[in-house]
Parts: sequence; C-alpha cells; structure tokens
Amino acid sequence: MKPKKILFVCLGNICRSPAAEGVMRKKAAGLPIEIDSAGTAGYHIGELPDPRMRSHAAKRGYTLNHHARKFDPDSDFEKFDLILAMDDSNMDDLQRMDKKKSYTHKLKMMTDFCTAKKVSEVPDPYYDGPEGFEHVLDILEDASDGLLQTLNNKK
Repeated sequence: MKPKKILFVCLGNICRSPAAEGVMRKKAAGLPIEIDSAGTAGYHIGELPDPRMRSHAAKRGYTLNHHARKFDPDSDFEKFDLILAMDDSNMDDLQRMDKKKSYTHKLKMMTDFCTAKKVSEVPDPYYDGPEGFEHVLDILEDASDGLLQTLNNKK
C-alpha cells in the first residue's frame, strides 16, 4: 500500500472526527497511513475529545487522545491525500475554503466508504444521549473498514 495521509473533519473536532481518527488508527495499525483530525470551527482548540465519546470509544478498545485543532486551509489541503467530512455542512465549509477548487479530488464524505450502513452523514452526537455516540461509532467502524478496503484495492 502506498503511504496515505488522511484527515477526518467535523465541526468542533471533539466528537466525530477524533473518533474517526481513533477508530482508523486502531484498524490501520501497522499500515503506512498517517491519520489526523480537525474541525472547521475553532470552538475547542486544544481540548481532548468529549468525555462521553472517549468513554464510548474506550468500551470498544479505541483510545481518543487527540487535542482539537482547526482545519488550516493553507497547509491541510496540501498535506493530506484524502480529507473526509462527517456531514454536508462540514463538506460545504471545506469546499468554501478551497477557493480555487484545487482540492476537490481530495474531499469525500466519510459515509462514502460505508459498506453495511445506509447513511449519508455521520450525525453529530453532541446533544444526544449514549445511543447517539454508539450510533456514530457504528458508522465510523463500518466506514473505516470500507476505507481500508478501498485503500488496499489501490495499492
């Protein structure tokens, strides 16, 4: 597999994108993949992921220790091979930041890689109960498996 640099993006970088990063980091362990996450907004810069997401992820064996950061269009578009948005709003934000439309080929929805789940977005669980966080992790596990299959087929 050719080395890949993948960035997961959500709004605040404290629930979905760091969970995607943690899930993918474990599933891709030992593979030549660089993984990071970021938010389109800077509300939580420097913070660890939401404690509820960390707790639910830990029950599945995922460690979420990323510190939130804001997406940097000046470097992230260039640095990463694949930039995966969690929802349509995140995708809209990323497309707006790509002023010259030079990086559209790198932008995809995380759910584009789902193989079992029939969903178009990874919903924000921030205002939900425990079932919201579990649902997000279910989607991220499915999408991560599909993403790994896609990457393996493009060796």
